[in-house]
Amino acid sequence: MSSNRSIVISAPSGAGKSTIVGALLRKYPQLEFSISACSRPPRGQEQDGVDYYFLTPDAFKAQIAQGAFFEWEEVYAGMYYGTLNAELARIWSASKVVVFDVDVIGGLKIKEKLQNAALAIFIQPPSIAVLEERLRKRQTDSEEKIQLRIAKAAEEMSHAAAFDHVVVNDDLSEAILQIEQLILAFIEP
Repeated sequence: MSSNRSIVISAPSGAGKSTIVGALLRKYPQLEFSISACSRPPRGQEQDGVDYYFLTPDAFKAQIAQGAFFEWEEVYAGMYYGTLNAELARIWSASKVVVFDVDVIGGLKIKEKLQNAALAIFIQPPSIAVLEERLRKRQTDSEEKIQLRIAKAAEEMSHAAAFDHVVVNDDLSEAILQIEQLILAFIEP
């Protein structure tokens, strides 16, 4: 697996990672999104098999027991996220570069497993206050969830230095440009 290249994009919830990943995927056909599995219900317009593989907590735990995951984590109590081995095999068999849009701990686990075959980029919000504002504008979470995400973000930001690169997303276009340059240098050395 180590010869297969991967891009890991991690950030606290609301820092803009999904927006940035979407922009990269539209521009670079050699990149392919790794669809994560999760045990939460879909939000907004999310679709099973497109945004996530939505599993019940019991089905997720059964997949863990069967060794179906490359990596997984209980991100919040009773809420699991992970990468299925079959998903990586699907992308790498098409000779594409896997793009992971994952939480911070998941990103570090992937980097640890793939080592130099993975480029790990941490997207940092300009501040916790800006992050909170972005989460509220999304209007997809309850107040309780927003507070949970903000508390988790501060802890996640303490791991930024463990990534290959940190990009501050205070200007979306500039952040995308910086990340494009990092990715192109990695996949086309």
